[in-house]
Amino acid sequence: MNPTELILKNFEKVSSIPRGTKYEAGIRNWLISWAAEHNCTSKADAAGNLAIYVPASAGYEDRPTLILQGHMDMVWQKTNETTHDFERDPIQLIRDGDWIRANGTTLGADNGIGIALMMSIVEDESVKHPPLELLLTVEEEQGLGGADNLDPSLLSGKTLINIDSETEGVFTVGCAGGGSVNITLPVTWEMQKHDEVVFELKVSGLQGGHSGEDINKFRTNANKLITRLLDEIQRNIPIRISTLKGGTARNAIPRDAEAVFVCPNDKAEFCKEVFSALQATVQSELAKTEAGLVLSLNAINSKSIRAISQAETQAAIHLLTALPHGVSSMSADMPTFVETSNNIGVMELKEDGLSIVSNHRSSVFSRLEEITRRVETVAWLAGAKTERTKMFPPWQPNMKSPLLKQCVETYRSVIEEEPKVELTHGGLECGIISDRCGGLDTISMGPTIRDLHSPDERLYVPSLAKTWNFLKTLLAVNFLSPKSSG
Repeated sequence: MNPTELILKNFEKVSSIPRGTKYEAGIRNWLISWAAEHNCTSKADAAGNLAIYVPASAGYEDRPTLILQGHMDMVWQKTNETTHDFERDPIQLIRDGDWIRANGTTLGADNGIGIALMMSIVEDESVKHPPLELLLTVEEEQGLGGADNLDPSLLSGKTLINIDSETEGVFTVGCAGGGSVNITLPVTWEMQKHDEVVFELKVSGLQGGHSGEDINKFRTNANKLITRLLDEIQRNIPIRISTLKGGTARNAIPRDAEAVFVCPNDKAEFCKEVFSALQATVQSELAKTEAGLVLSLNAINSKSIRAISQAETQAAIHLLTALPHGVSSMSADMPTFVETSNNIGVMELKEDGLSIVSNHRSSVFSRLEEITRRVETVAWLAGAKTERTKMFPPWQPNMKSPLLKQCVETYRSVIEEEPKVELTHGGLECGIISDRCGGLDTISMGPTIRDLHSPDERLYVPSLAKTWNFLKTLLAVNFLSPKSSG
């Protein structure tokens, strides 16, 4: 079996096991069994992170241990049409020429393909390598929780290669820091009045995407767009919201959102007119960037639903309108690199209030604090409560890294191309793991994946061979001093 097919076979196995954030137990137990079958020991820590210990190839026993690292969880996103149950169903892989995608869901190549690559290195006896520690973390997609709670005693190696980047030929040496603010705007409920009609408003068909990698690609946020529509309606007609929901992950740009609201019967036709006018404007604005956008407003038959008051409806709309979204600033040092951004990832009108999650990123920790305070202040002005998650500092690059130097030289030799060395606005675990373990020499790399955190996610198959050939050569290189030399 050629390496690409071996990697894809292992990726299919990984994809058959549900593994969303906080649902990693199944894949962890499966990997423990897989490790035992391949004469490897393993150990999990209290947080659920898993380390698999791979003996060195013959003749490589005196080499220092190398850590290969990825995460077990994936983002669960799907189209409105699919009936896929992420907690039970395997991801359905579809080969489409040079690309692999899923059937109506996220593919989970982020980071299932990293797991598959590690498995293939162990299974292919032609790969010569030093002692390996395969570190597979949990909860990467929701706040880097596994890395932040990693038990450092799992690891002995001092050099780490993270296989969680998305562009082959790029070595990532730094990333943005990040965190979230959870906002709750209190509400009260009233019954629908006899002279009110019910409308359902929907936004769908947007591209969505990764809130770090795609935040500067003119991807429209469904939560912000539906708020714009509601704001235009409520400025002309007294409405009361009954349902408001959009987005499913803090780190994914929302593709869909929906609202149910009531308005006076005698304003129903005017409500349709107001919507139609703005609908035409928005469709024209987004014709080039969001070709699949669908906006709809329909009267629905409903028997006495509950809704919040008109004043609370206005407060909710004003809050969502005022909250920032998107790129806040570009880097002064690297003008093409996003420095600071935020994403209004999830919103839902619940029994006790409107819940909103604002996710923030910045390569400058003080700017991360600034955008966080801005969001908290907007929420405070609206009378909402806020709660921060932990804020993670940026992973700062080490351009003098011995690992980076050897990776660049090896890539030139094997691929006969010049690799790129970059920072990413996405979040990676490298800096956190390094800090937990007292300082590691680390980089991130991986095959090419596009449109992460959305049902359009796809893996570029030809990039697997180049990634494999590079890694196979790198693992055999004696670029680190043998243990005996100190």
